[in-house]
Amino acid sequence: MDLQLLAALVLGIATIVVVVLRTRLDAFIALLLAALVTGFVAGAPAADLVDHIATGFGDTMRSIGIVIGLGVGIGKILEVSGAADALARTFVRAFGKGREAWAMAGSGAVVSVPVFCDSGYVIMNPLARSIARRKGAGYVTLALALGCGMTLTHHLVPPTPGPLGVAGILGVDLGGLLVAGLAYSVLLLPIVVIYARWMGPRLEAHVSPEVRAQVYGEVTVPAGGGSAPADAPAAESAESPAASPSESPAAALGEPPEGQRPHRVSAFLAFLPLLVPLLLIVANTAATAIDQERQGALGGDDYEPSRVAELLSFVGDPIVALLVGIVLAVYLLLPRWTPRRAVSGWLAEAASSAGLIILITGAGGAFGAVLRATGVGDELAEAISSWNLPAVLVPFLIASLVRVAQGSGTVAMITAASVTAPLLDGLGLSALMAGLACCAGSMVLSYFNDSYFWVVTRFTGLDGTAAIRGWSGITTAVWLGSLPLLLVGSLFL
Repeated sequence: MDLQLLAALVLGIATIVVVVLRTRLDAFIALLLAALVTGFVAGAPAADLVDHIATGFGDTMRSIGIVIGLGVGIGKILEVSGAADALARTFVRAFGKGREAWAMAGSGAVVSVPVFCDSGYVIMNPLARSIARRKGAGYVTLALALGCGMTLTHHLVPPTPGPLGVAGILGVDLGGLLVAGLAYSVLLLPIVVIYARWMGPRLEAHVSPEVRAQVYGEVTVPAGGGSAPADAPAAESAESPAASPSESPAAALGEPPEGQRPHRVSAFLAFLPLLVPLLLIVANTAATAIDQERQGALGGDDYEPSRVAELLSFVGDPIVALLVGIVLAVYLLLPRWTPRRAVSGWLAEAASSAGLIILITGAGGAFGAVLRATGVGDELAEAISSWNLPAVLVPFLIASLVRVAQGSGTVAMITAASVTAPLLDGLGLSALMAGLACCAGSMVLSYFNDSYFWVVTRFTGLDGTAAIRGWSGITTAVWLGSLPLLLVGSLFL
């Protein structure tokens, strides 16, 4: 491998680590500085480097920025209306007491099949918060289980874009990859729950005061995950027309007019602002897949999607779908006596909390764009493909190293598939196993250059080494768990 590109990668990662852990600057600045350091060391022209940073930031914002803002808004309305509590009670009853982590991991895995995990996590995170609030502890465990449950199916199960791309490049039967990916996800789900239950309580004390106040109200959670003493100081909240995170839903909504019943939200209505956007996105995914299959069957490049597919493509776009969700949340979950000023205040609070998440997520995309543009990922892929390894490990390690180098799991698995495709005959490896190896390898070590890392850790309230131990650790655990599954599968498939 080119030593200059290797040095660029190492120094870029070192910049993030040093700035985040040893300075007063935040992750947003650290990621932008790392992008500059990596680009300069790799020899990128200054004008092109700035363009790569701006393009990477813009592309990331285009795909997830509005979605985060709308999703946080839905979450705020779920919180203040009492809908999140209604959902939490329903989930606990459905899965049984003591199985909340299984509920989060399983529901996350299901949701992430048709929905990008970034969007799905934003939509589902209020459930984890509400369950933790009712228990008085355990938010980190639930947040990690939810996030990594989504990671499994996002990386392993079509119709998410990465596995679809891998299937097309390697010529894998899509149905076979779907079944195998689902099977691997089910087998890896216990690792998600076990790691979350093991590491979560150890990280509760590291949750930021702001997130702790949002989740637990006035309760301060110590390292053991229990409640704080009664005289523990409450987190301060900024003045606004909206209720503070510590207020109960009833207090947030105010007293009903005389003769009106106290406001209660049914579980059915509480689900609608989440379920309708998810169904719209699923319908879009299904319609697109059917149209693509018809186009392939017709063998023509001029195929035009049907009107139904075009309509579903519009209403099922995550931005439109979540816009529908926030309208439903405001008009179905809040009582009629809620003043417009209060609703505006809650949505303003949501936008404020989403701002830093959006900036950091965009900066992660900018760093990944610089890594891709400088050719670090391609160099790693070419180097690992020449090593003498068991056949199934070649695509697995290519995807793993590219993922570490540039952050995007989708890019990692597609790069690995592209490098592996001409090597299949020589490796004696089936296309299906090569595809699974590309997908599984891309799950490794979600960290600073992965936009999903910032979504999960900022919503969870973890920073620095706590974020690495929690989120980077759980993604690496499922990556390791997939390795024996791949070695066994290569004996039969």
